[in-house]
Amino acid sequence: MNHIASITAALETHDLHAVLLTGQSNRFYASGFFTPGSDAVALITRRSSYFFTDARYTEAAGNALPKDVQLRELTAENRLTVQLGQIFAQETIQRVGFEDASLCVQEYERYRKTFAELSAPCELLPASDWLIGLRRTKDDAELAAMQTAQEIAERALEDVLREIRPGVTEKEIAARLQYLMLHYGASDMSFDPIVASGSNGSQPHAVPTEKEIQAGEFVTMDFGCIYGGYCSDMTRTVAVGRATEEMRRVYETVLAAQAAGIAAAKEGVTGKAVDSAAREVIQAAGYGEYFSHSFGHGVGVDIHEEPRASAANDKPLPAGAVISAEPGIYLPGRLGVRIEDVLLITPDGSRNLTKAPKELIIL
Repeated sequence: MNHIASITAALETHDLHAVLLTGQSNRFYASGFFTPGSDAVALITRRSSYFFTDARYTEAAGNALPKDVQLRELTAENRLTVQLGQIFAQETIQRVGFEDASLCVQEYERYRKTFAELSAPCELLPASDWLIGLRRTKDDAELAAMQTAQEIAERALEDVLREIRPGVTEKEIAARLQYLMLHYGASDMSFDPIVASGSNGSQPHAVPTEKEIQAGEFVTMDFGCIYGGYCSDMTRTVAVGRATEEMRRVYETVLAAQAAGIAAAKEGVTGKAVDSAAREVIQAAGYGEYFSHSFGHGVGVDIHEEPRASAANDKPLPAGAVISAEPGIYLPGRLGVRIEDVLLITPDGSRNLTKAPKELIIL
């Protein structure tokens, strides 16, 4: 899976001769080969594609990269800037896009100075916005990877629900989720799992602790995994032993809010409108001040990407985008509930990639 053709086509649209991909996410999106952090750089020009890395990754890259991508090994004698200068001269490259949203100032200055000293100086121009735009919609191969990642996460949840009982700690549940997702085929976690029980549940991004779960508490689990380079994301909140009337009321309010947001989500509707549809349900129930984050975010190569289903996004959602649907209510020092699915936006509505049940489960 790679997107070199779509990136190449965009170069002419944006009046660029090439784009330099220094961040791991866009590098993977372009080439289909993952290297962490700053351990590689990809260059896409109007004529050719290049992937630069060192001897730690060249064998794996050679096996994984598309045949039309030229693999170049980096050494102390054959540095990246030297090789780039040679390519720029050969292809008469003068306008180069770069990842302005992620490239640090020090690295930018190094590239700018080097390229300015070439016999035919090159200009560095921001490219993050249009790269992000390309990734907003998913093709069939991307969706297949995301669906598999979601199925792995749900299989792990099904197993771990049999292990949640009084006396088990939040950390133990988090560790089991990670193990099970790897066991069922994930390459990594989308993010560190969130497991929060009882009063810890009022923290939307609580870090799992040694706290033991007690009867009569909620347990919120937010987790996901990576398969084929793409993320899954889901949250389920369950009760242990029993649920009070208040617990049930909060849970049903969050579930109704999620249903309202999902019903509003479709191509052409703004992220703000989707967020508002869910928020109105929570406000009407008297919990408006306790819904402290947006309805959802884009999911793909990164766990948080565009487009956003938030009050700050007044742009229409495109068909083919994948967003989370995760309203929540958080009562400080008492309890919290979040329910999260992942949606594929379609012209007529959305398709829910998440199949796990959402009715209140009491273990």
